[in-house]
Amino acid sequence: MRKLNKLMAVLFAFALLAAACGSSDSGDSGESAGVDNAAVDEANAATEAAEARAAEAEAAAESAADDAQTEIDAAKAEAEEAKAAAEAAQADAAAAQAAETAGSDNPLAGTAVRVTGPERSPSEAASLQEALDIFADANDMTIFYVGSADWEAEINVQLEAGNPPDISIFPQPGKLADFARAGDVLPLPADVEASVSENWNDAAMGFGLVDGTQYGVPNKSDLKSLVWYQPARFEANGYEVPETLDELFALAGTMIEDGNTPFCIGIESGQATGWTFTDWVEDMMLRTYSPEQYDAWVAGDLLFGSEEVSGVMQTVLDVWNTPGMVYADGGTIASTAFQANGDPLVRGDCMMHRQASFFASFFPEGTPAADGSEGAVDVFYFPEGTTGRPVLGAGTLAGAFNDNPATWAVLDYIGSAEYANARQASQKAAAGGEGFLSGFNTANLNVDRSLWEPLEQSFQDILANAEVLRFDASDLMPADVGAGTFWTQGTAMVNGDATVAEAAAIIDESWPRGDDTDEEDDG
Repeated sequence: MRKLNKLMAVLFAFALLAAACGSSDSGDSGESAGVDNAAVDEANAATEAAEARAAEAEAAAESAADDAQTEIDAAKAEAEEAKAAAEAAQADAAAAQAAETAGSDNPLAGTAVRVTGPERSPSEAASLQEALDIFADANDMTIFYVGSADWEAEINVQLEAGNPPDISIFPQPGKLADFARAGDVLPLPADVEASVSENWNDAAMGFGLVDGTQYGVPNKSDLKSLVWYQPARFEANGYEVPETLDELFALAGTMIEDGNTPFCIGIESGQATGWTFTDWVEDMMLRTYSPEQYDAWVAGDLLFGSEEVSGVMQTVLDVWNTPGMVYADGGTIASTAFQANGDPLVRGDCMMHRQASFFASFFPEGTPAADGSEGAVDVFYFPEGTTGRPVLGAGTLAGAFNDNPATWAVLDYIGSAEYANARQASQKAAAGGEGFLSGFNTANLNVDRSLWEPLEQSFQDILANAEVLRFDASDLMPADVGAGTFWTQGTAMVNGDATVAEAAAIIDESWPRGDDTDEEDDG
């Protein structure tokens, strides 16, 4: 660059010199020999000035180049730092992922837990699954629930095949006890038992206690001593809510005379067909005999063939067989599904339906609850008999079939208030939201009661404050009886295929007793 600048300056000077000394006339040779010194000096000055400017330009260019190089170097340094930071971040992310996969930070991540049970209506099964999903999502795991009408049979088949679920929800404490004694269901670890016990009273926990060891976690609580009806229809016919059994059956007679059918009844329930008959018998036993006699019946000390039990079963059959007493949507009581009684009650095919608190989930979508409107449903207490105001309750318990940490974590969650709140919120939304009954009830002590309607809160209060509260007898009995012959023979009696005496003898014979135990006739 410097040589080029000098060359340009010299050429510029020669050009000036040529311009100053050139001949104006080719013939005037004498004057052409003279030199104009002033022009030469001027040319030299121009050359020097050009060289100076060239030097300045070169210096400026070199300075700019140096500055540019500095900026380039700085940018390269920043790029290297950014690359190092990115590599470090990638390394941290990979380490975290590896730790998560290895389970060092979250031992539940990537695990799966299978849960089965008898709850299978769309609202019940979906809400149960949604409540489980909340825990699963929070712990990066999978929990899936499968409900079945044939749960009682399927769980036996799965166990015999060596493929039981991780957790199953038992509707019968008696069946849970059978499995526990056989070593199929495992006792709760101490920490899980302590955690769950903070949410449930001793009575609720006691249904999962087998020979002094805790095997079951309460899942939900049901109040069974209820009769569903429509207040507006009662009012339109001038009917009063009965306070005693005598008043109830007298009202039923009046309804028949008026051309109204008193009860909707159905006992079909897949492998569990017949259990709604046993519920009627249990409620009537509590209203006819003392709690102690009821307990003796549950324990197998008061036989089905006794005057007490056989007499109550006959009373229930006599009521159901009264002409005009029962509407059966499926044609017969035994062929009508127990859940298929909500629509007929709302339509007006019957005036009453005796069923547990969970039945709220089986009414037609949008059926209002106890708000005074024409189509609203409400309940009244299944009236007292000669023994005061006893309450029949029930519920479900969850038990574990393996010793995996994920299984115990899910069981602990099922016993929590968070699970109950989540399930209630979901099931209530499915029923229609505010003002509608969910069908899910619980005796969990720490739930957010505002999530339940006032009527549902009254269910909780009744269960908590009842002076005489007994659990469903068939659910407490050994499974071969309570979930076996009591159901099947109950169905046979309803169909007229067996007399009370014949059915009672078969049920008593099925009771598991030791070889050295004498069966006494308590009748």
